[in-house]
Amino acid sequence: MLDPFNEMERWLDWPTGSMASFAPAVDVWEDENSVYVETPLPGVNPEQVNISIENDVLTIEGASEKKTEVEEKNYYRKEVRSGSFHRAVALPSSVKSDEAKAEYEKGILKITVPKEERAKPKKVKVEVKK
Repeated sequence: MLDPFNEMERWLDWPTGSMASFAPAVDVWEDENSVYVETPLPGVNPEQVNISIENDVLTIEGASEKKTEVEEKNYYRKEVRSGSFHRAVALPSSVKSDEAKAEYEKGILKITVPKEERAKPKKVKVEVKK
């Protein structure tokens, strides 16, 4: 039997013929010691998210899978985002990429990357001569 919704999905995915891709929104901020990045990834298995940092550019990529339900329901509309995602963000400071930490809680991916010593602000005291 022809499922009109699956056919419509295939048409909308054209020309790739596969799952759609999306770029998640990201928030980036910093303090004296670290750079922070947060992105909402609801429904994504955090074990299938790849994070890399190269030349102070953070890349997040992975996929969210659409689950088909076996139980019959009388949906009027059900919208579930699925597909692959890829997001690259230039970080505002030089960072220690090997010390980056990531955690996933309640659908939010939070990444913390310590700044390089040279990127931290330095205070210089003015010496007053008499």
